[in-house]
Amino acid sequence: MSDTASASSRKYSPLGQLVLARLREFYREPEAVFWVYGFPIVMIALLGIAFRNQPVERVTVDVQAGAWAEPTKAAIDAHSRPGEFEFVTQINDPATCRNRLRTGKTDLVVMAESSSPPESGVAGPIAAGSPARERTYQFELDKTRAESRLARSAVHEALQEAAGRKDAAAEKPDLVMTEPGSRYIDFLVPGLLGMSLMGGGLWGVGFVIVDMRLRKLLKRFLATPMKRSDFLLGVMISRLLFMIPEVLVLLVVAWLCFNVTVHGSLLSVLLLILLGAFTFAGVGLLVASRAKTLETVSGLMNLVMLPMWLLSGIFFSTERFPAAAQPFIKALPLTPLIHALRGVMLEGASLVAILPDLALLLFYTLVTFAIALKIFRWQ
Repeated sequence: MSDTASASSRKYSPLGQLVLARLREFYREPEAVFWVYGFPIVMIALLGIAFRNQPVERVTVDVQAGAWAEPTKAAIDAHSRPGEFEFVTQINDPATCRNRLRTGKTDLVVMAESSSPPESGVAGPIAAGSPARERTYQFELDKTRAESRLARSAVHEALQEAAGRKDAAAEKPDLVMTEPGSRYIDFLVPGLLGMSLMGGGLWGVGFVIVDMRLRKLLKRFLATPMKRSDFLLGVMISRLLFMIPEVLVLLVVAWLCFNVTVHGSLLSVLLLILLGAFTFAGVGLLVASRAKTLETVSGLMNLVMLPMWLLSGIFFSTERFPAAAQPFIKALPLTPLIHALRGVMLEGASLVAILPDLALLLFYTLVTFAIALKIFRWQ
């Protein structure tokens, strides 16, 4: 009899049954399947299209109305560079020019003056033979906008060339890098993978536990012959089984649609995905250990996620922040995950090179699970 009971115990282990129950519950909810697998694909497709490579830079310029406005506009238009710059110019009165600059509808305002007016009926480019000292240009721009500074430089070059200036040194055509790995979409995908792991771990674990607490399901689990560690591990592992296919689908979509390639080892990427999923599942457990309402857990999760959304380098490099903030940024759980993913995917980094990131992720996994195990409440 004891042998039969022992065999039955091994067959129906609490941990295994908890994982199977969570899997069945998940796949019986079509809306949950969409938000886990469908929504990330839609998000990466939209962001990939929005931040795709755009080889031609459009520079919008307003020329202030005046005697030299038409020749100045023609001179600027004549110096559009195929594949590099495309000038979009128009002539407006002073008030309209300033209003368009203020509202971001134009990048630059050009004012042209001269000691002598242009020849009657001349509306083409400025004649190269006319004395340069007779023409004076003034630019109005917003120096806090990079596109405004770029427009100022490009228009200055165009007007100087139109006036007859020639470069003293010969130049060969520019070499433009177009290899996979150099584009913004290549930089963006690892950040989106990390963001997906973070959101899945926190919402998929923390929110579910609090919901079960509200529905009094945790009190029923408490009455079963099951360890607390079995329950928490069951929730983590079941969430892990959802998250790994989700992230792999994102990688496949990025590869098929945007030619995003992994320059390092795929096994290293899979290890990072696995460790990242465990890390944020542990953070989700910790957040939900004591929360008793959905409002409380939602506020706590937003409090935890917001700094990582803004600082961990999902959409731009963490190097943009001041040096004083770097220790705090590097200590956030999402930062080492994204840093390691970019290292492997973009630079082909080995496991040895990302060992500090792996160690920090493992530390967060063990510490959050241990604390959650200690302070967890069933009700």
